[in-house]
Amino acid sequence: MSFSELGLIPELVAAVEAKGYTIPSPIQARAIPAVLDRRDVLGGAQTGTGKTAAFSLPMLQILSGAEFNGQNKRPRALVLAPTRELAAQVHQSIVDYGQHVNIRSFVIFGGVGFQPQINALRRGLDIVVATPGRLLDLCQRGEMQLSNIEMLVLDEADRMLDMGFINDIKKILQLMPAKRQNLFFSATYTKEVKKLADSMLHNAVEVEVGCA
Repeated sequence: MSFSELGLIPELVAAVEAKGYTIPSPIQARAIPAVLDRRDVLGGAQTGTGKTAAFSLPMLQILSGAEFNGQNKRPRALVLAPTRELAAQVHQSIVDYGQHVNIRSFVIFGGVGFQPQINALRRGLDIVVATPGRLLDLCQRGEMQLSNIEMLVLDEADRMLDMGFINDIKKILQLMPAKRQNLFFSATYTKEVKKLADSMLHNAVEVEVGCA
């Protein structure tokens, strides 16, 4: 199976092929069509299985179907990641895969100044990749609005809970519309992870690759 057979538009297929990928990984082959169908996805995936492309490619395709305009500068998709390193990696993948589509994205994490992040938000974004703590800081400052979020990705949920982000995640969920598409990825499924997934997902497609 090729990436085009998964339903991806030529612009995204070209970007994937430019990175040297021709055959989808198992999680990509199962998750991409489900995300394009606007289904919630519960993904069990270790690092290195290709899960970032599994959610970022269909996300880029869905968001590229609507024109960006000055009246709606608020983000439409949010990816939450546990660390600044992972957030930066995910955002770079989104930039690479989205080079041929008109999507604005930015990465937000702590340990750096607020102003570049605030400036990016004020210019308008389609996708924000963020760590929970800095995201909430910007929300509390009134600089980050989550009222237009259509797609939420929780990446490495088990690590986020291990790092004590559960309360931050719950606060973030309350700031978003109840009706949205949720993509939930975790390498392990503890009782706490399952409880969080159950609270977020609706009739989800389950995809497991190397999940413990």
